[in-house]
Amino acid sequence: MKRFVAVMSVLAVLLVSLAVPAFAGTLEEIEKRGTLRVGMEPGYMPFELTNKRGEIIGFDVDMAKRMAKAMDVKLELVSTAWDGIIPALMTKKFDILMSGMTLTQQRNMQINFASPYIIIGQTILLKKDLAGTVNSYKDLNNAKYTVASKLGTTGEQATKRKIPKAKYISYETEQEGVLELVNGKIDAFIYDMPYNAAAFVQRGQGKVVHLDKSFTYEPLAWAVRKGDYDFVNWLNNFLNQAKNDGTYAKIYSKWFEDDAWMKALQ
Repeated sequence: MKRFVAVMSVLAVLLVSLAVPAFAGTLEEIEKRGTLRVGMEPGYMPFELTNKRGEIIGFDVDMAKRMAKAMDVKLELVSTAWDGIIPALMTKKFDILMSGMTLTQQRNMQINFASPYIIIGQTILLKKDLAGTVNSYKDLNNAKYTVASKLGTTGEQATKRKIPKAKYISYETEQEGVLELVNGKIDAFIYDMPYNAAAFVQRGQGKVVHLDKSFTYEPLAWAVRKGDYDFVNWLNNFLNQAKNDGTYAKIYSKWFEDDAWMKALQ
């Protein structure tokens, strides 16, 4: 009887181990390597962008620096194209995705997100000639208008969903879309509020109008590989600490309440 119980106990352990996939925690890998590898696409002001010296700077970059410091490891930024950034995370090209990504239910099917660190929404950069005629996204819902956003983003999804009657064009980069608007090739560029606000200050004043009232709700969050709950827990605790000890407020003020960083782009 005792032998039978012992055998059954061993079988139970084996069944549990088979049911739960083996997982080498990313936190342990980071600690062993001595480096935190962060994936981002440096083209999304003011979250991540490249200055005139070729350095990647931005809100997410500063938060990543504090994150690495809290881990007592070095920081490595991995520049990654947006259309391949989730697959790159899943195949361990880097440890964490910090690139101003909106937490959506569709993306959450593939990867895990920490708690949102900022809430944004889509706004409209508008051709100056249309000021007063177009006052919201609803006024753009007409076949006579050409509206654009960035390929593969929530801006593209929002445009197709809320402005279906307008002619739609997608661009590979945010910069291309804004430039086409400034040059009068399109009537409006739909994109995330922080980027549009920065782009308006940088190159749009006197040339375009910023309708800065967001018409979508979009929580941005850092992402890790599916099932890495220890890392998610660490990130949530890190964010809570940063938001309550003044770290987050200081970095937020630098990138969202001051435009001094734009001088590094000239």
